Amino acid sequence: MIKTPLCEMLGIKHPIIQAPMGPFYTTKLASAVTKAGALGIISHTNLFGVDPVKDMEKNILEVKESCDGPFGVNVRVARIQIDAPAILEKIVELRAKDPELKERLKLVITSAGNPEPPAKFLKEKDPDLLHFHVAPTLYHAMKVDKLCNGIIATGYEGGGHQSYEGVTTMVLIPEVVNNCSKPVVACGGISDGKGLAAALAMGAVGVQMGTRFIATKECEFHPAYKDFVIRSQDRDTVVTTGAFGPIRLLRNKYTETHPRVMTKEEMKAREAQITPQEMAEDMKKYELVYRGDVENGPVLCGQSCGNIKNIPTVKEVIESIVKEAESILKRLNEYVKA
Repeated sequence: MIKTPLCEMLGIKHPIIQAPMGPFYTTKLASAVTKAGALGIISHTNLFGVDPVKDMEKNILEVKESCDGPFGVNVRVARIQIDAPAILEKIVELRAKDPELKERLKLVITSAGNPEPPAKFLKEKDPDLLHFHVAPTLYHAMKVDKLCNGIIATGYEGGGHQSYEGVTTMVLIPEVVNNCSKPVVACGGISDGKGLAAALAMGAVGVQMGTRFIATKECEFHPAYKDFVIRSQDRDTVVTTGAFGPIRLLRNKYTETHPRVMTKEEMKAREAQITPQEMAEDMKKYELVYRGDVENGPVLCGQSCGNIKNIPTVKEVIESIVKEAESILKRLNEYVKA
């Protein structure tokens, strides 16, 4: 067994967090991950015209009823994510009135924006609720270090929303560990025990994985999505311009019609011009993917897809990763001579 400070902090058996993958649902996936001894995360969803606040409440209650262990939620806090404050208020409200949720809903992961407003809100309204924020560079991580309980340092290899700077996991994790005091969770390009062992060797207390969990039996993503992932190689992803900034996707007809990454200045100017109708139209493309059309919408995926060639159960994935990491760490210890 590998036991790190992250296990103690979150009350989990294995130092693995399932990455949120909004706007898609990861509710059933989160439950399966929690059952397997890691930390399942409910995604911030906004598909099919549903009320995101009510949807979050429904998903939280579903995970609560379907498993026994701790779990967490993700809230995107980008400038254009106007529902974020209401979702945070709902999370705090649910924990306040339900003792079981207060015990089991352990973590809020914020991402895609400024961590300061949610950090201030949570410290005032629910100081016992742990708060991690996603940081793609040391600059961002040092800000998170002052505000949150933990840092999810995400390298450029990861799928979904990315940074403009393009710092890789191998570079990012050591420098964040060296310069920050809060626990660091490594993310981006990690899909097996080698990745977990490497992250721990670099000073992280655990890992967060998304792409590996997409290709599992319990994940509610469409079978066509899972098949696309396991058929792809590391060179088959591309970083394009998304609604919240750069985004790593599998190459398809959708990516061919979207521009490559803009500068921050260009992106901010573009955001200011996006109309609600344009946002709604783009969200429909996500809905296409969720229904199985993996050519005409954004297929979020990290470069680790090249290392993923099967669709096992969540339990099999987690146990395999931990077993491999244990073996590697024991073997590495043999290299140290007196």
